[in-house]
Amino acid sequence: MENHNTHAQDAHGSHGGSMKSYVIGFLFSIILTIIPLVVVLNDMLSKKATTVLILVMAILQFAVQLLFFMHIRDEEKPRFNLMALIFGLVILLTIVAGSIWIMTYNTVG
Repeated sequence: MENHNTHAQDAHGSHGGSMKSYVIGFLFSIILTIIPLVVVLNDMLSKKATTVLILVMAILQFAVQLLFFMHIRDEEKPRFNLMALIFGLVILLTIVAGSIWIMTYNTVG
């Protein structure tokens, strides 16, 4: 019984990340949040460039969250998790794009 508990603790212990990984992820998250904030507050770029910058920073922020906090690369079978994630993103993008399309081209009367 004691051997079983030790094995279970080892399996759960490998799920967590190291403190170094969390600190690096946190710093990246802060930087990726501050960059668009400074650009918007100081009106440094045009409206279109600012929108593109915010979208790029959001995508990078998403990647940082997955890699450093959700441990997407640390799983035993990361390919299955990645495929499920991509499938979910395709559904999400389809719903969002479809909603925007309907709101844009919906004419009354």
